[in-house]
Amino acid sequence: MALSTIESSPTPVQRERIATLLGREPRGLRAIAVADTDGEPIVIRVASVVEQKPFPTLYWLIGRNLSLHIDRLEAAGWIARLQAQVNQSEALQNAMRADHERHRIVRNGFLTLEEAQFLEQRGMRAALDERGIGGITECDRIRCLHTWYAAHLVSPNAIGALVDDLLADGEYLGLV
Repeated sequence: MALSTIESSPTPVQRERIATLLGREPRGLRAIAVADTDGEPIVIRVASVVEQKPFPTLYWLIGRNLSLHIDRLEAAGWIARLQAQVNQSEALQNAMRADHERHRIVRNGFLTLEEAQFLEQRGMRAALDERGIGGITECDRIRCLHTWYAAHLVSPNAIGALVDDLLADGEYLGLV
């Protein structure tokens, strides 16, 4: 499946499709970040303030097939396996820290002036400044493959690259 980073406002049809994929109306939807060649939304970008609360998860993986594959990876214990790799690799830990920092910079770039002021006035800015990909506070923890992979499809990261390798193998998914 060919994907492209598009960063575009969803059309009414795409918005309806996103609601179907999520099983609810999207909250804080700002853009489709990645779509397939048919325009099917794969990753959405969400506002960093949703319903008057900080929302540090910038990208959501909503593509049905990719989400299913990532579900299967997680169910097969791959978070723990990949975390063990991270725990034994200073290079991976450093790469993850850099990934989180890049992600924070990108997320801050999407903050509107009103959102930034809101967070500052209420003393909630740390909820974004101290969290990276998927709202993670511990820079060397994976926690969720979906959020890492959503961010990876927009801008490559270390954990997303490991997931790419697993998806390419596909044996555990019954794809080969």
